[in-house]
Amino acid sequence: MTKVIKILGTGCPKCQSMTGVVKDVVSENNIDATIEKVEDVMEIMKFNVLTTPALVIDDVITIKGRIPSKNEVLALLN
Repeated sequence: MTKVIKILGTGCPKCQSMTGVVKDVVSENNIDATIEKVEDVMEIMKFNVLTTPALVIDDVITIKGRIPSKNEVLALLN
């Protein structure tokens, strides 16, 4: 089943770093997932997130306000 990954952030360097980490983990581990970048502040507000970047997997907020390690992202996706 395809996982839906959303990265919430306005495009700041931390948001870009998180996007890179998530894309690396998905490609390196052949994970079936779609990655969406959510930069619209109104969309981000719908998730009740005040600190970005935030990682949402299948509509569940898993990480917010920091950049995760590759191992952490892999554990969340498995």
